[in-house]
Amino acid sequence: MTRLTTTYESKSILGAHLDMGRRFGDDKQWGIRFNGVYRNGKTSLDDGRQKFALGALSLDYRSAKLRWSLDTYAQRENVDNFRAQTGFHPDNASIPAAPSGHRAIYSGADLTIRDSTIASRLEYDISDRLMVYAAAGYHYGASEQDFPSARTTDAVDDLGNFRVINSWYDAYSRNRTAEIGARANFNTFGINHLVTLSGSILKTEAGSFYLSAPLSQKIDSNIYDPVRLIPMTGDRQSPSRNSETQHSSISLTDTLSFANDRILITGGLRRQQVKSENFNIAGTVTSSYNESAVSPLFGIVVRPLDNVSIYGNFTSGLSTGGTAPATAANAGEVFAPYKSKQYEAGVKVDWGRIMTTVSVFQVDRPNAITDPDTNIYSYDGEQRNRGVELSAVGEVTDGLRLLASATFYNAKLRRTAGGVNQGNRANGVPKRTFNLAADWDLPWVPGLSVGARAIHTAATPYDAENTLTLPSWTRYDLSARYRTTFQGRPLTLRASVENVFNKKYWLSSSSRLTVATAAAPRTVLLSAEMEF
Repeated sequence: MTRLTTTYESKSILGAHLDMGRRFGDDKQWGIRFNGVYRNGKTSLDDGRQKFALGALSLDYRSAKLRWSLDTYAQRENVDNFRAQTGFHPDNASIPAAPSGHRAIYSGADLTIRDSTIASRLEYDISDRLMVYAAAGYHYGASEQDFPSARTTDAVDDLGNFRVINSWYDAYSRNRTAEIGARANFNTFGINHLVTLSGSILKTEAGSFYLSAPLSQKIDSNIYDPVRLIPMTGDRQSPSRNSETQHSSISLTDTLSFANDRILITGGLRRQQVKSENFNIAGTVTSSYNESAVSPLFGIVVRPLDNVSIYGNFTSGLSTGGTAPATAANAGEVFAPYKSKQYEAGVKVDWGRIMTTVSVFQVDRPNAITDPDTNIYSYDGEQRNRGVELSAVGEVTDGLRLLASATFYNAKLRRTAGGVNQGNRANGVPKRTFNLAADWDLPWVPGLSVGARAIHTAATPYDAENTLTLPSWTRYDLSARYRTTFQGRPLTLRASVENVFNKKYWLSSSSRLTVATAAAPRTVLLSAEMEF
C-alpha cells in the first residue's frame, strides 16, 4: 500500500502524512512499513504556532511457527503558545467564565517535546498447543518549556485577574522494559484451558530542571486580556535525576471454558514488586522503598443465549505511586506504591444491527491533593469511583450508523486526614457524561456521508473541599466524508468542524491536580487521502 494524506487545521496548520507498506519473499513472509508526518503553521491560539514531525518504521517476519516484529519511531514538536493549565484562587465565590479559546492565557510560553521508542517482539509455536514469546522495548522522552505559574495566593480570582511569574521546567524520562512468557491450551475432562505464564520488568528513570524568574518579574495579568510574559534568562542546565523505579511481576492465569464455550472463567495470581529511590539535586538518595504484593484476578463470562453475554471481573494490583507535579513545593517526589482495586460487571447484547452494553464498576485508589497553604503534594485518604455505563452502537438502518453512551459517576473521598473532606465528591470527576454520534450515507449522492456528534459533561468539582465547581458544558461537532476516484485511484475527502458554536468552557485537566484548561475554539479540519 501507498497512501498520501494532506491535512489542514485552523488557523493555518498544513500537513502531510505518507504511509507505505510492502511485503517481500516467496510467501510474503517479510514486511516493512513506513509512516512520515509533518505539520507546520499557526494554531488557533493568539500568536500560536506548531511544528510537528514524526518518522516511524516497522519490520516484521511471519512463518508457520515464527513471528517477529520491530517497531521504532521518533518525533519532535515545537509549540509557541501552548494551551496551559490554570489554577483558581481558593477564596473565589465562583469560577470565572472561561475565556475565548483563542486566548493564550500565558502569552509567550513555548514548548519543545522530543520522543523516541524502539520495541521488538518474538513469538514461536513449539506445538499447536504451546507458544512462547519474548519482548523488549526502550523509550526516551524529553521536554523543554516555559512554565509560568501562579501560586495559590496569586491564582485567578473571580474577575479573571492573577499574578504570574515565568520559569523554566525541563524534564526527561527513560524507560526500559522486557517480558517473557508462555501460553498453552489443553483439555481436561471436557474443560478447555488457556494458561498463560509471564514475567515482566520495567525500569524507569525520571529527571527535571526547574528555574524560576526573580520575584521582581512577577506581573499582573488577566485571562481575558493576557499580558505577555517576561522572557526567561539565566543558566539553563540539563535536567538532573529525580527518581528511579523498578516494577517487576510474575503472573499465572487460566481461562477455563466449558458448556460449548458458553461459560468462561478466568482466574490468576500476580506477584508484583516495586522498588524506587528519590534523589536530590546533588544525586543523594533522599528516600526509598521496596514493597511487594500478591494480587488476585478473577473474571467470568456467561452466554445464556447466542447474542447475550453476562460478565464480571475483579482485579487488584500494586501501582507505582504518583509523582508530585512541577508546581508543587516537593516537585518530582515519587510516592510509595499503593494497591488499587477494580470491580466491573455488565451485560452485552448483540441485536444484529446494534450492540448494547450495560455495566457497573467500582475503582478504589488513593486520593492526591496539593495543600493550598504549604503547596506540598501528598496523598490524603482514598478515592472511590462508582458508576454505571450504558452504550449502544451499530447500523440502525442501511447507511445510518449511531453511537450513544452515557456514564453516571458517584466518586467520593474516604478516610481523609481528620475527616476534613470525608464524603466530598472527588475533584475532576463529573456526575454524568453523555455522547451521541451519527453517520449517514446520503442515498442521493453516492460516496457522500455526513455526521454529527454531541458531547456533554456535567458540572465537575474543582477541589477536594468542593468549594468551587467547573460548570457543565456541551459541545457539537459536524463532519462530512466523500469517497470517489481520481484518475483511477481511490480518493477520500474529509471535513469536520469541532465546537461548531464556538462554546467557551473549562475542561477539568486531572482528578489528581486542582487545575483546569480553557477548551479549544471552533476548529476546522480538512484532509484529502489518496491511495496509489
